[in-house]
Amino acid sequence: MAARDDVKQSIRMTADRLLVLPNEDTGDRKSRGGILIPATANLNRRLAWAEVVAVGPTVRNVAEGDRVLFAPDAGFEVEIRGEEYLILRERDIHAVASSHEDGQTGLYL
Repeated sequence: MAARDDVKQSIRMTADRLLVLPNEDTGDRKSRGGILIPATANLNRRLAWAEVVAVGPTVRNVAEGDRVLFAPDAGFEVEIRGEEYLILRERDIHAVASSHEDGQTGLYL
């Protein structure tokens, strides 16, 4: 079994699933006035950003490298080689920020 653990395997997402790397700023944050707001405060109302690492074959509106906006309680957490990722469905995504030219709204991050 030990020899099998050393072999690197590629990850391929299935169906409408996305593998995303959440931003580190999804934890505690500060208000404009300098008040520290804990990550647990009003968590169900605050959306978070993540970078898309891999997409499944039926995902139509998101590409690898895009940044997506999602609810932190959506999806499943998974640890891959010491890094924390989330697995989301495409329908859990509220917005996509990308460098692609199509579908621009005039708003930029």
